[in-house]
Amino acid sequence: MENVDDILALFQRTGAYMHGHFRLTSGLHSPEYLQCALVLQHPHYAEALGTRLARSLEEMNPTPIKVVAAPAMGGIIIGHEVARALKARSIFTERDSSGKMALRRGFHVEPGETAVVIEDVITTGGSSREVCDLLRELGAEVAAAGSIIDRSDGHADLGVPRVALSSMKAIAYDPSDCPLCRDGVPVEKPGSRKS
Repeated sequence: MENVDDILALFQRTGAYMHGHFRLTSGLHSPEYLQCALVLQHPHYAEALGTRLARSLEEMNPTPIKVVAAPAMGGIIIGHEVARALKARSIFTERDSSGKMALRRGFHVEPGETAVVIEDVITTGGSSREVCDLLRELGAEVAAAGSIIDRSDGHADLGVPRVALSSMKAIAYDPSDCPLCRDGVPVEKPGSRKS
């Protein structure tokens, strides 16, 4: 397995740590963006990162994990790799026409089933929190959450214990007070949601 001890160095080496002016999924603006797809396109990195996350989740939760749920798009690959390492099912949520997270494609959870939520990067934790809430509504026991990178530097509250392989303090601005906007730097929305 590839050594992925220095996560941010891995992101820099693969071109996944980007600099510019970005609108994040949260709506905040930032001069930096982590495009996990550029790391996860390499199966050996995806496997290594998923295995490390799975081991951390097992250490914090003695109950066998039966299902790994991830928000589409960013969490699908890493969620699948975590599930593989845990020998669990891998499912993902998508936004329905109203913008609410939903299970589609025949995915389901069983009442009482132990689940974890996996995402590539969290900043505010909003998407992961929505997936946790959905799983609870469907009767699952959400034991924990995990991500490759935590841009909240440990401050995002998902309502469950969580783990990240790397943590950093995100530079983020409210759009109404963004110095990059004031300087006229064009904003990009590089993620999977363009709205």
